[in-house]
Amino acid sequence: MGDEVRYERRGALAMVTMNRPRYRNAQNSAMTYALDAAFTRAVDDDEVRVIVLAAAGDHFSAGHDIGTPERDADTEFPRRATMWWDHTGKEGADRRYAREIEVYLGMCRRWREIPKPAIAMVQGACIAGGLMLAWVCDLIVASEDAFFADPVLRMGIPGVEYFAHPWALGPRMAREVLFTGDRFGARRAYEIGMVNRVVPRDELESTVVGLAERMAAMPAFGLALAKRAINQCEDLMGMRAGMDAVFGLHHVAHAHNAEVTGNSLAGLDPAAMKKASS
Repeated sequence: MGDEVRYERRGALAMVTMNRPRYRNAQNSAMTYALDAAFTRAVDDDEVRVIVLAAAGDHFSAGHDIGTPERDADTEFPRRATMWWDHTGKEGADRRYAREIEVYLGMCRRWREIPKPAIAMVQGACIAGGLMLAWVCDLIVASEDAFFADPVLRMGIPGVEYFAHPWALGPRMAREVLFTGDRFGARRAYEIGMVNRVVPRDELESTVVGLAERMAAMPAFGLALAKRAINQCEDLMGMRAGMDAVFGLHHVAHAHNAEVTGNSLAGLDPAAMKKASS
């Protein structure tokens, strides 16, 4: 699965660790498909009952990779989450839509439906695309120094592709997070119900492992059914249909940026986004 993701079995737990700490675990395509391979390995292993999604280094994830030398935005396209044509020889919205419906919206939906519980273990930054990875997990445990944000409205884009905001944050907080682009801390995330627990940094791993082991003692098929039940109820509340609708708005924003500024991200790079958010 490549160097971008590490995989470790600890009894009934599968520890899946994002491993690009130099870039604060920004998600390039190599990492996306490595995560998919790791999750598939955990699902196929009957001894694994619970999956833990962790991150090497000081930060969980800075989001989508929009600036490193290994960004590989227009190369890898194995098409595991959706059935669509190869985007790499296409142009304009055809190219962008095909890639994002696969590696962003498609992959996140695929992972949300994993029949084993998953816990996100979050420290430091969890920004934009990092929120997507945390939100597909069933539980989120954060360290006291964790912080969250979806600042992509600064690019004129109405939120990341896996638009779980109204369900994960509630409509009021979703508006505040998107309309301001501001960060919010782990304690605030706990208060609104996005995070299950907040613990000191040095207790993060032990807390997550202890929680995962308690869950792993439950009947595996029962866990799968309970997870599916909750997912189905969220979808009955409009989550899946809402995401489909907003994904179209997301691409309207990309197209508008490309037409007006010549760049689908309105010319903003990681440094500009960081400066605007600080």
